Amino acid sequence: MPEKEKTKKKKPKEKKPEEIQGIIPPLDFSSLVLPFYTQAVINLGLAKDPLTNKEEKNLELAMRLIDLLGLLKKTTKGNLKPEEEKFLDACLHQLRTTYMEKLDIIK
Repeated sequence: MPEKEKTKKKKPKEKKPEEIQGIIPPLDFSSLVLPFYTQAVINLGLAKDPLTNKEEKNLELAMRLIDLLGLLKKTTKGNLKPEEEKFLDACLHQLRTTYMEKLDIIK
């Protein structure tokens, strides 16, 4: 009688660290700031909403997101690394400037 052939089960392909890195954001301060920043950019009408693929403005929501970043800045004062503080300041400056420009266009 011939021996039964063993069937080898294929292991699922393991993902390389760089593939995983693309899925999971790094664990750093910018990972906290960027979601608020991105949503503010979308609500200022500077980028399309990825869900609707449309540019829509919601200045009230944009201002709320900017205020949340301002609150984050206030509550982390003295606890950030210089590059983290610079990053947050740059994000806030850009968003606030754009918000003011959008207000002038509407009026």
